[in-house]
Amino acid sequence: MKTTYGFSRRGPDRVAEELASVLSKKTPMEFKALFDVVHMNLRARNAASGGEEMLRLRLYEKLQNFVQAGFAKKTGKEYRGVPKGIETFLATAADLNAKFAAGTHSRPPLAIAIPPVAKPKAKRVTARPV
Repeated sequence: MKTTYGFSRRGPDRVAEELASVLSKKTPMEFKALFDVVHMNLRARNAASGGEEMLRLRLYEKLQNFVQAGFAKKTGKEYRGVPKGIETFLATAADLNAKFAAGTHSRPPLAIAIPPVAKPKAKRVTARPV
């Protein structure tokens, strides 16, 4: 039986939140311009860590997840936020951030019930008639 001792949520996802806030504007943007704006905003908030290339990869993956989830729409090489989807995402993110701040973001620890160990039955030794 494998048990994991990890967090169920590490903390607020600043990259996704910043991406959603940039996509909430009405203007369509190509990925390079979108990355430049998100990177500049994250650096201003001192939330850009892990290097620029790693951030570019994370942002591209999150952007593709946004497109698949219906939060953003891709037309050619340009991305535009879907207002209703972005509102839903930001509301969910705000709820999760509030839970994280309150400390109720993780599941309660599991109570592992250890079954009692049964005593082995003594073997009956009987003499065989010869």
